[in-house]
Amino acid sequence: MNETIKRAQLGDKEAYLQLIEHYHFTVEKFAYQCGVYPQDINDVTQEVFIKLYRFLTQFNDTNFTTWLYKITLNTARDYYRKVAREQARRDKLQSEGVETVKTPEQYLLRFEEDQQVHTCLQALDEKYRYPIILFYFHELRYEQIAEILGIQLSTVKVRIVRAKAQLKAMLEKGEIRDGR
Repeated sequence: MNETIKRAQLGDKEAYLQLIEHYHFTVEKFAYQCGVYPQDINDVTQEVFIKLYRFLTQFNDTNFTTWLYKITLNTARDYYRKVAREQARRDKLQSEGVETVKTPEQYLLRFEEDQQVHTCLQALDEKYRYPIILFYFHELRYEQIAEILGIQLSTVKVRIVRAKAQLKAMLEKGEIRDGR
């Protein structure tokens, strides 16, 4: 894959398409697990690969997958900010008596078989959600997670332990039953 990355950095469009093909599912899955709604996965994934294309020349032989996770995480966060701004705008319009278009809230889960686990993951604060997703679903090492999230290694370990405890408590209580 390193050769493909180097070729893509030199402007080889076929190599860039190979990168997309190879990493597309990984980006979609991680974006979904970060809390991006299923109906928006394609948009977020497309934005990730646009950013990848724009910044590929800046990639410097570190772990490519780790770098791609960072781009995906930042894109998902940008999405959250955008959604919050749009919701605030809709709320304002609604409070002013302007009718807004409503979209369905329930969609089939694309990547997770267990809706309750996914819902519980989404209920976690993002500082706990991202480390546990990267560790268990993407099988990254603590060091990689620390690099992606820009936090200390000890912080990663603590957050994973706390996330597991919170998930266990939520699942045992069965409190969260509604999907996103």
